[in-house]
Amino acid sequence: MSSIPSFFNGRRSNIFDPFSQDIWDPFKDFPFPSSSSLYETPEAHVFKVDLPGLKKEEVKVEVEDDRVVRISGERKIEKEDKNDTWHCVERSSGKFLRSFRLPENAKMDEIKALMENGVLTVTVPKVEAKKPEVKAIEISC
Repeated sequence: MSSIPSFFNGRRSNIFDPFSQDIWDPFKDFPFPSSSSLYETPEAHVFKVDLPGLKKEEVKVEVEDDRVVRISGERKIEKEDKNDTWHCVERSSGKFLRSFRLPENAKMDEIKALMENGVLTVTVPKVEAKKPEVKAIEISC
């Protein structure tokens, strides 16, 4: 199923997509780390976010009742020494927030987050798909 392009921040939008990012975001104009990805394995939904230079204490991962995962934090501005001469600053600072709506098969009580080498990985296990029960029906005369 393809996504319908959105005119809002280049984010994908599709009412049929459980990972649609069309959640009202009051912090949408705050910078967000340069790269993030979302993929699915047979066992889980996985979110990876590059957060170089941030400690796990500076990042929050929260789950709202309506199946929304929120990743937020703040990168503080580097303190400048009055004796330094800055030629170029390309590192962003400020608050960031990203929200993802989870599909119905997400195990909300088993979500795990791991921060390693500047990469946050949020793993959301899936509920095992129930196999359809097949029952033979006897044909009578």
